[in-house]
Amino acid sequence: MRWDVQWDGFTAMEQDVRSLVADPRWTTLPPLARAQAIAQRALVTPDGSRWLFGAHARWYRLDRVDGRWHLSAPPLHPAVRSGARPLAPPSGVPHLLIPSGADFAFDRGSTQAFVGPDVPREVTERVRAVLMAHRGLRRAEFPLGESGFQEVFARDVASTVAAVWGTIMWCAYAPAFDGNEVLLSMFGEFLARPLPGDDWVRWLPAVSLDALAALYAERMRSGAEEAGLRLAALMAETATVLRADARFRPRADALLAMTEPLLAQPWLDHHALPGGAVRQAWLARCPPHLAGATLAETSPGEHFRHSLYDLVEALGYTAARGLDPRSAAASLLAADVAGLLSGSPSMSPSTAEVVTQLYPWMDDELRHGLYVSLADPSHPLRGCWPSDGALPPVLVPPDRGTAAALLGSAYATGLAWCRLTGTAPAPRGFAVSSAVVQCLIHQRDDPLPEPGTWSFPHDPDGTGWLFDNAQR
Repeated sequence: MRWDVQWDGFTAMEQDVRSLVADPRWTTLPPLARAQAIAQRALVTPDGSRWLFGAHARWYRLDRVDGRWHLSAPPLHPAVRSGARPLAPPSGVPHLLIPSGADFAFDRGSTQAFVGPDVPREVTERVRAVLMAHRGLRRAEFPLGESGFQEVFARDVASTVAAVWGTIMWCAYAPAFDGNEVLLSMFGEFLARPLPGDDWVRWLPAVSLDALAALYAERMRSGAEEAGLRLAALMAETATVLRADARFRPRADALLAMTEPLLAQPWLDHHALPGGAVRQAWLARCPPHLAGATLAETSPGEHFRHSLYDLVEALGYTAARGLDPRSAAASLLAADVAGLLSGSPSMSPSTAEVVTQLYPWMDDELRHGLYVSLADPSHPLRGCWPSDGALPPVLVPPDRGTAAALLGSAYATGLAWCRLTGTAPAPRGFAVSSAVVQCLIHQRDDPLPEPGTWSFPHDPDGTGWLFDNAQR
């Protein structure tokens, strides 16, 4: 094989593996043959690091300390990529890293948050139509129950409204929304209190699948089967609308796969109702090619890994500025951990406890970057931390789309490590996400439609708190 300056080992091997897995014969190969084929396409970089493009169509790095393969976004430095050479690992490849085929078909959508590029008007207007068609149903027939939505909505709000809201929040990659986002504003008259956030952004917590399933399960267990199925249909209808936006699409497709079968086979979950296992029944219906969309529900650790991978990719623009995106991501993770936990000494868990829980899900390089960023105020990686609420110049994204992707991946990573460690997310956003917003404040809104083409929902008590707070 001829090596020259044009060789990029990472690009070449990724293309090669993708071609292998796309071949219809891949799934017919014996497991050993597949493992050998992937092992032959492993790489070693000039520093001795071993890399492998495998399951979930992502890269893995062999940890020199614990000897395990960790999900890890690849290096971007041209010298490292051109210096990579094929070398099979001496101990082979773990079966969990071998692509199944279905995992390569997963559409990851977009990592952008909902600040900057707005949700398309066609989506918001269709969601509004769904909401208005179901808002007036009697609460006695559609109670909020013990789903957790009682803290969000006023007492007289029916669970149909919560089903639309919950579907939006569950399907969102990173539920950080522009304070003026129409998709939120239409819920203003139903909410019990202002949404968490500040003048610019609503930092919303992720809704769990448990909460969505509970709305449906409560009606089914109470004997109101028609109402339960109507809620499931409403979730499916809302997900169908949302999937037009790539920031919702992967999880919207997964929710559709879980709820739509109920419309044709209403008895599907009867076996799961007595034992409270509806969530598990829904997850069991999610097909393999959409399993990646449910990682937050099935494996918080793997979800954190993938979110951190997204953050490294979102920082890819820093490579041309002489900064390693992997080190930058570790430093920004440290900034968020320190910013959230050091500001509240009485919080549980402590910073040390959080870091200890995160370490097993990171490779040795990322662990080191996290450690030195937290432990050594004079370390160069501290230069990546926001200062006075703003990003350092080397991290300022070059355009609105890149900034929205950095905001989304940073916020998703923050929610992921909080979920993994049992830490309460910051109601006013994490340090990094809040700093990224400063790059979008003056360019966050898409052009508004012509006057008269839509109207905001009625504000029954005249307070206008949602709109006033968002536009101050």
